[in-house]
Amino acid sequence: MGKKLVMAQKRGETRALCLGMAMVVCAVITYYILGTTVLPLYQKSVWTQESTCHLIETNIRDQEELEGKKVPQYPCLWVNVSAVGRWAVLYHTEDTRDQNQQCSYIPVSLENYQMARADVEKVRANFLQQKVFYCFSTTRENETSVLYRRLYGPQALLFSLFWPTFLLTGGLLIIAMVKLNRSLSILAAQR
Repeated sequence: MGKKLVMAQKRGETRALCLGMAMVVCAVITYYILGTTVLPLYQKSVWTQESTCHLIETNIRDQEELEGKKVPQYPCLWVNVSAVGRWAVLYHTEDTRDQNQQCSYIPVSLENYQMARADVEKVRANFLQQKVFYCFSTTRENETSVLYRRLYGPQALLFSLFWPTFLLTGGLLIIAMVKLNRSLSILAAQR
C-alpha cells in the first residue's frame, strides 16, 4: 500500500512539474511576442502629453459633399478642437489618422451606409454634448493634430502584460510547491 502511494505521489509531482514548466514556457513565449509587437508600438508613440481639448466644430463628411476630391466611400466625422493653445484636428486613435487624414472618426461597420451614418451622428452628438474633454497631443512644435484615445498607451501595455505575468507567477508557484512538498516528504521519511 505504501509503495503504491509513493508511486502515485511521484506521478502527480511529475505531472504538476510538467504543468508548471509548461506555464512558465508559455509565459516566456508570450513575453517575447509582446516584446516584439506591442512594446515597440508603445515606445514609438509620440502622443504622450495629456491636455484639455475645447471643441470648435464638428462636421459630418459625406461623399456627396466633397465632389472632386479624394474622399471616403462612407460617412465620417471631422472634428476641430483647440488644444495646447492652438487649433488642431482631433483623431479618434493613431490608426484613424493613418487610415484617412480627412476623417476624425471612422465608423466601425462600413457595409451598411445608414448604420454607419447613425454611428457617426451618435459620436457627433456626444462631442456636442461634452464640449471640453481630455485628449493626447505630441511635444512637436508644428503638429496640428491630437488624439482622443491612445491605442498604445500605458493601460494597453499593462493589460497586455497581465495574463503572461499571471501565467508565469502561477507556474513558478506550482514548481515551488512541488519542490517544497518533495523536501517535506524527504524530511518526514527520515524521521
